[in-house]
Amino acid sequence: MTVISRIAAATTLALFLIAGSAHAQGASVAFGGLKHDASQPVEITADELTVDQATGSAVFTGNVVAGQGEMRLSAGRVQVQYATENGQATGRIDQLVATGNVTLVNGAEAAEAEKAVYSVGGSQIVMTGNVILTQGINALSGEKLTVDLTSGSGRMEGRVRTIFQTGGNK
Repeated sequence: MTVISRIAAATTLALFLIAGSAHAQGASVAFGGLKHDASQPVEITADELTVDQATGSAVFTGNVVAGQGEMRLSAGRVQVQYATENGQATGRIDQLVATGNVTLVNGAEAAEAEKAVYSVGGSQIVMTGNVILTQGINALSGEKLTVDLTSGSGRMEGRVRTIFQTGGNK
């Protein structure tokens, strides 16, 4: 399934989620497909790059795609913040802050949100703002999704809504 078809499926499922289904304030979910090795190199492509040596950051804008192994993070804007030692940038990525139509895809799982912060050293992604997660034919929505990429576990918070497909009638 392509990224575009995953997004279309997530959008369709979002309409069902808004119409009402199971409600909760928070839910723990297994994210086996989002299990990931954060030590792999990060490759970023974009239409434009602006670097600020003083703050130790780089901003990619326009059709940004950040890839690390099987995982892909796309957004309108991604700010790369570098780790520092003694006030100097080390060249090692500390975190990626993505905004504007953020989509995270890894394996059969995809998530969309308004913002995502990927802490590379901590192997954690926090997605906020109208989050939609699809896992195969199932979907979850909420306001905040926190994923531990090392363990493959996560937590959806903020008026969680879900649709679980049961296989249908035969």
